Amino acid sequence: MQDIQKKFWLEKFDCFSVSGKDARKFLNGITTSNILYSDNNLIKTCWLTPNGVLRSLIEINFLERNLEVIILAGNTNQIIDYFNQIIFPADDVLLSEPFLINRIQEIDESSSWRIYQPIFYKEEDKEFEIYTNKLNFLNSNDLKIWKVNQAIPSLDMEINGKNNPLELGLKDLVDFNKGCYLGQETMSKIKNVSSLKQEIRIWKSFESNFNLELEDTNLYINSAKDISVGKITSFCKSDSQITGLAMIKRKYLEEGSYFYSENFGKIIINKSVGSIFL
Repeated sequence: MQDIQKKFWLEKFDCFSVSGKDARKFLNGITTSNILYSDNNLIKTCWLTPNGVLRSLIEINFLERNLEVIILAGNTNQIIDYFNQIIFPADDVLLSEPFLINRIQEIDESSSWRIYQPIFYKEEDKEFEIYTNKLNFLNSNDLKIWKVNQAIPSLDMEINGKNNPLELGLKDLVDFNKGCYLGQETMSKIKNVSSLKQEIRIWKSFESNFNLELEDTNLYINSAKDISVGKITSFCKSDSQITGLAMIKRKYLEEGSYFYSENFGKIIINKSVGSIFL
């Protein structure tokens, strides 16, 4: 009865396994978290470009004989192709074909998505249907809204070839003390000189009439559109209100919490529940 009162996030994600005695070392050199010396059975981490731009948000599930890489946001084929390209003949590393996995996690409105441990089921697992019949899952639209409030980035929206994980509030997924990894130099430089140019924020519109046909994704300091303060990256609709995510230039974050969008009118900017910008 207690589980019925709780809310859960159920979603299918692409997944592939990495096996072999060099599997941990291999993933440690590619991702931003410390894979070699973690005591956790599950790690959330990032895959970056050499210039430190976020390409994928992933989870690594430590199993007895292999590591499962769950693609929470990113291009699965691109990831697997890159991983295969950098496996040396001497490496004892083997990647499986991708498959779908069901990911279930408890959620709440006021805590970060990172504090709850998910569980995973494959489609053929007999326990999956029995287990899911007992739980209260968010519908697809409520899940989108919850993800916005958590500032969970999406492919081609916040993960757009421009934003780094620190700008997206994912600093806690970057280990600044581990050895070399893809994008490390840029991450260290940004951290050491505090040179973030923008930060992710949640926004909500106060208007009832929306013009979704406009292609203007800029946010302005006022309705005169004198100064652009950032860009809207995604949005979703809830009843009569629209909410979404935007990348805001840091120098304008102190100007106030209200900005203007040609598409959505006057909007309010808030910090997210799930990022470091709390």
